[in-house]
Amino acid sequence: MRVDAHQHFWTLGRPDYGWLTPALGPIYRDFQPTDLQPMLSQQQVLRTVLVQAAPTVAETDYMLALAAQHHFVQGVVGWVDMASASAPVELERLAANPIFKGVRPMLQDLPEAEWIASAPIDAAVQAMLRLGLSLDALVKTAHLPYLLRFAQRYPALPIVMDHCAKPVVLRGPGHAEFAQWRDGMAALAQLPQVCCKLSGLVTEAGTGWQPDMLSPYVDTVLELFGPQRLMWGSDWPVLNLAADYPAWVACSEQLLQRLDPASAQAVWAGTAERFYRLSPA
Repeated sequence: MRVDAHQHFWTLGRPDYGWLTPALGPIYRDFQPTDLQPMLSQQQVLRTVLVQAAPTVAETDYMLALAAQHHFVQGVVGWVDMASASAPVELERLAANPIFKGVRPMLQDLPEAEWIASAPIDAAVQAMLRLGLSLDALVKTAHLPYLLRFAQRYPALPIVMDHCAKPVVLRGPGHAEFAQWRDGMAALAQLPQVCCKLSGLVTEAGTGWQPDMLSPYVDTVLELFGPQRLMWGSDWPVLNLAADYPAWVACSEQLLQRLDPASAQAVWAGTAERFYRLSPA
């Protein structure tokens, strides 16, 4: 059975989601567990990891409350202000709930690409290490050298790059940006604590996407990280900007069809189970 290692919920009535505006038409509405659950059943997805979509601790508490009501949510990746002096205490409080698995600073939205390597966050990271938490890295190509420096500094911290670090899929593998992205990913793949999420590529490709557009990027992360450090995720409902849940599952099946059954199962479930320390199915 599959694990969706990256999905979101939100309620427009909450004040957390400043980025969510009417311009994002297909996703500018509430998305709740009852919207997702039928699609999970149809696509043989048994468990999910719910990931923050707002830089507030209040939203993290909201996600934990949803997880308590819906058993298929087996992990929550939340947010804390890692540079705050109160971060270790906040992490202690959140980690008292075993569903809380890690933290995602919204690095792509910060004005300084080097923040992860230069910010005063050692106390927060030490607390994460002590509590057995992981880091989701929401990054783009420009962040990769700084994420590398950070990861080298904390070799015991499990790190996963969301959405394959958001390569510029529309420009294709013949563009210079592809080489820059691949070089950055290759350097991070040398570190055994770093994993990658096979998610978000459809959104980066846009509404005219085709599986062939994504193939060079999927092949690259498979080559660099291997199935044991690659995990599948939907990025639903952000996915709805360019596709839908069944279409992304079908595309992923096509892109992963050359893998042997054990390797495919690692991408579909095993890597996420291990990385996020999920309860047995």
